[in-house]
Amino acid sequence: MTRAPAGLVDVLFVVLPDTLLLDLAGPAEAFRLANQNLARQDRAPLWRLRHVGPLAQTASSVGLMLSGIEPLPERLDGTTWVVLMGRPGEAAEVVRRQRPWLDTRQWLARVVAPALAAAGTPHRLLTVCSGALLAADAGLIGTRAVTTHHELLDDLARMAPAAQVRANRVFVEDGPLLTSAGITAGIDLALHGIAQHGGEALAAAVAQVMVVFHRRAPDDPERSPLLACRSHLHPAVHRVQNAVAEEPARPWTLADLAAAAHVTPRHLARLFLAHAGVTPRDYVEQVRLAWCLEALAAGQPLKQARALAGFSSERQWRRARARARADEGSGTFAGPAPAERTCVDPLS
Repeated sequence: MTRAPAGLVDVLFVVLPDTLLLDLAGPAEAFRLANQNLARQDRAPLWRLRHVGPLAQTASSVGLMLSGIEPLPERLDGTTWVVLMGRPGEAAEVVRRQRPWLDTRQWLARVVAPALAAAGTPHRLLTVCSGALLAADAGLIGTRAVTTHHELLDDLARMAPAAQVRANRVFVEDGPLLTSAGITAGIDLALHGIAQHGGEALAAAVAQVMVVFHRRAPDDPERSPLLACRSHLHPAVHRVQNAVAEEPARPWTLADLAAAAHVTPRHLARLFLAHAGVTPRDYVEQVRLAWCLEALAAGQPLKQARALAGFSSERQWRRARARARADEGSGTFAGPAPAERTCVDPLS
C-alpha cells in the first residue's frame, strides 16, 4: 500500500456482500465533491477514496455488482478513516457468520482495533446505519457512546452491553469512533468529517451541491454561522455566501457582493431578506465572527484572529461579539434583526 501524502486522508470503504449501496455512494460522493471543490481552488485533494474488502467483487444490496475491490490492507499508513456500511435485514442477517464477514472481522481486530487504541491516533472508524452492528460484533465499541438505525438500537445494546447506546441521534462521535443512524445519516457524517478536516466553508459548499442545506449534527443542525441562513435554493444568494466564506477578510461592500451575485445591490438586499432571512451586512459580520472564533480556538492571538477574519479594529470585533451574544440569548441568529440595521455601503 502506498503511503498517503501529508494531509491526505485514506477513506477505506469496507465492501461486504449486500452492502447497502447508498451507505457507500452518499458519503463517497460527499468526499469526491469536497476534492472537486478544492481542485477548483487549485488546492490538493484531502481525501483518497478506496474500496477494500475480503472479495475482489461482490453484489450490492440492489444487485449491482461491485468490482475492483482492493484486499484488506495489512496496516494503516498515514491518516485513515475506515467506513463500515450497513447491510439489509435484521441483526442476524447483518452479522452473518459467513467467510467474508469472518475474514473482515478478524482484520478489524488485528489491524484496525490497535490503530484506534493508540494514544493520539489520527485514525477513525465511521459506521453508517447497521454498520454499527458490525463494529460491535468485531469488539470495536467497548464503553463508547454509539447509535445506529432506530429499528436496531436494542440489537446494538445487546451486542455491545457496555456501550452507551443513544437513541434519536443523527450521529454520535466518541473519540475515534463515529456512528450514524439511518442510511442518509452517512452523508451527514461525511459532511462532519469534511468540516473537521477541510473547514466549515468546504462542508457548506459540498452540502449546497448535494442539496442538503439542513446539514444535521449531533446537537445543533446549524451550529456554525457558516451553515446558518443557507436553507434555500437561490443560486445568486449562494454565490455571495460562498464568496464571503472563502474571503471573509476582504473589505466587502454591497456593490462587491452584488457583483458576485450578478444582480443590482438593491435586488441583492431583497434576495437576502427573502431567502436567507438576514441582510448582506449581517451575513458578512456573522461569517467574520465565526472565522475569528475558529482562529481563537486554534490558538491565534486575538489581534491576528481579528485581522484574519476581517475586523478592522478591536471595537468592531467587540460590537459584533456583543450582538451575537445578545442574539444567542434571544434564540435568534448571530446578527440584529433586518429591520434594525439597514444594508449600507461599505460593509466594513
